[in-house]
Amino acid sequence: METRDKYYSVNGIRLHVVEAGDPEGEVLLFLHGFPEFWYGWRKQIPFFVAKGYRVVVPDQRGYNLSSKPPDVKAYTLSHLTADIAALIQQVIARKVYLVGHDWGGAVAWTMAQYYPGLLEKLIILNMPHLKVMHHELRTNPTQFLRSWYAGFFQIPVLPEAFSRVFNFKVLERSVTLSAKAGAFSEAEIARYKAAWQQPQALTAMINWYRAYKYNKLDVTREVTVPTLLIWGMKDTFLNHTMAQPSIEKCTDGQLKFMYDATHWLHHEKPDEVNRLILDFIS
Repeated sequence: METRDKYYSVNGIRLHVVEAGDPEGEVLLFLHGFPEFWYGWRKQIPFFVAKGYRVVVPDQRGYNLSSKPPDVKAYTLSHLTADIAALIQQVIARKVYLVGHDWGGAVAWTMAQYYPGLLEKLIILNMPHLKVMHHELRTNPTQFLRSWYAGFFQIPVLPEAFSRVFNFKVLERSVTLSAKAGAFSEAEIARYKAAWQQPQALTAMINWYRAYKYNKLDVTREVTVPTLLIWGMKDTFLNHTMAQPSIEKCTDGQLKFMYDATHWLHHEKPDEVNRLILDFIS
């Protein structure tokens, strides 16, 4: 399958974007989370291209080949969503289907609250509505403990050094040990390590967590864009109890649980995830 590498100037930075499929097709835009990059959607891209869609997959700011502003406050949700809004408006003059996982899901939820006119439908993988996440972190000790790394990432310099040691072994294991066996091959992990080795990438990626305390956007808004939330029940980072309250923030929402999938459901069960997304957008 042929992909096209492009660069778009958006919101004062440059985003590296991989595109594939019919240039005149309906746009399906995928947003990766931490610590991935566009390649995290490698099992979705060919499927939707074969269905006639134009697939657009950016490296979000700070990741892989996209710009990496040095200021921590450059990674607040207002900047992250403005990037994607500007990208959509350059890519196509009509609405898109937006898919987000993990931090990409946080951006996608916020896009639906602040830029609903750009979205046809919203698909979220294992990321709660941010109001639900806030509440859970304040009131649920289990979720607070599961999110321990977010607190560790607030420390300057040390998280980068810790993540980089022994050829990114800690970062690698944070992915592979939380996923089902075989979800990530050695060759695929090598692609991730190449992205993590990009100049300033590790600091920029971690700055998404450091910037969270500076977010000023009101994330309590109801979501009016038709929404599908898919949740892998064996997620070791995020409690599945946040899924139902999240979909209740949507005026038109559907929730699908995948009982034998983890946080990395789109890697582990791509056929099932792809079919759920296709059924929802068709």
